[in-house]
Amino acid sequence: MTKGSVLISGATMALPSGLIHGDLRIVNGVITEISTTAGSLVVKPEERFIAADGFHLLPGIIDPQVHFREPGQPEKEDLQSGSAAAASGGVTSFLDMPNNKPSAVTLESIMDKITTAGNKCITHHGFFIGATPTNVSELQKAVGKPDMGISIPGICGIKIFMGASTGDLLVNELHHLDNIFSSTAGLIAVHAEDEKRMIERFETFKHRTDMAAHAEWRDDICALNATKTAVNLALKHQHRLHVLHLTSAIEADWLSEKIDSSGLISTETLPQHLTFAEEEVMEVGTRLKMNPPIRSTEDRRVLWQRLLDGTIACIATDHAPHTLEGKTLGWPNAPSGMPGVETSLPVMLTHARDGKCTIEQVVNWMSTNVAQTYQMVGKGKLEEGMDGDVVLVDMSAEIIVKDENSWSKVGWNPFAGQNLVGWPVLTIVDGVSVFERNSETGPRGEILVEAGEVGRPLIMMPWN
Repeated sequence: MTKGSVLISGATMALPSGLIHGDLRIVNGVITEISTTAGSLVVKPEERFIAADGFHLLPGIIDPQVHFREPGQPEKEDLQSGSAAAASGGVTSFLDMPNNKPSAVTLESIMDKITTAGNKCITHHGFFIGATPTNVSELQKAVGKPDMGISIPGICGIKIFMGASTGDLLVNELHHLDNIFSSTAGLIAVHAEDEKRMIERFETFKHRTDMAAHAEWRDDICALNATKTAVNLALKHQHRLHVLHLTSAIEADWLSEKIDSSGLISTETLPQHLTFAEEEVMEVGTRLKMNPPIRSTEDRRVLWQRLLDGTIACIATDHAPHTLEGKTLGWPNAPSGMPGVETSLPVMLTHARDGKCTIEQVVNWMSTNVAQTYQMVGKGKLEEGMDGDVVLVDMSAEIIVKDENSWSKVGWNPFAGQNLVGWPVLTIVDGVSVFERNSETGPRGEILVEAGEVGRPLIMMPWN
């Protein structure tokens, strides 16, 4: 049997043309043949055969925003555990953020992360380099200068924290932001919150202990102010911009007038913000504390509207695990962030089952559009010639989310207690089965390969 060669027969395939019952062949890690007649492709001696009747076959999910905590916080996550958690959720590629300890703000530090990922991951991987007020020369080494963009496998762009962050990653002064936008190529992704406004407003809220204070303090104007600043700089310098984890109705509506077919500006939202609202935050507490916050039911309604009308291009998780011990500290001391890679696909496919969207739309938001947003080579579609990254999911079986089934090191999940469908039964990377979930493995499933056995640095075309 040849590694990376498999025939998947009888699945309902999420092809670019729609859901079609048929067969798909991967040879040496590449999709080579798709038949829209189930059972028509004959198995070859060198390939693994998978009978997939009753399952849906999707392109591998791409999570464009995770915090796998390496280096620096191994008690929360590392690249090995994060990649395993991703595979369990059908995520075959991820993009990791630079707020490590120490922060990843030099080309050397990013190359070190890429090397570590090659030894530890079982999925494809890419990394953002973090911007600081003074590291433009390092950003240029990683992504290039204006009109001279470069592409280094495994480097996906620049991350700017315009709101509170760790270490030296905060960049909120306009002249520093303008310097970064004017002096670099590449995609810039921004955490858009107005730092000065948050500092001023915190005096009003710092004595409160209720979770409602979090979203009231980091209100939608904090988000809108920073988003407007970033978009105006992108337009001024014609620089590719991606606004991370959109949370508010006023931002989404404002962006709907700024995002067009040019592809200069794009944005994303999260399953958390499409599922929860302030009522759940008050009930669950600090497990649902994150930055920017989960907001009102009206914000959630408008996020869905703008996702469906195309303003929001894609879905990420912002997987940012913290220990339960830290989460018990209450507001404002509990850290912000939560795990997400293990349940993002089942959460969205459950929304599809419930009529909020279609399976095809979920595929676009979580795979096809992500690949397009980051100009990834060979990713995001079930098409001949594309990489053999696929996931088989079961849309008929419900599984209750339980903390004890987590692959993330922190051992908990914000969706605990929810009944979800669309769980991966098999995750395949470059034609190699890396994760399986069935009656024998139980709902947690099992990893099928050794750390570092599968997965490559993602290749993304350069931005000028």
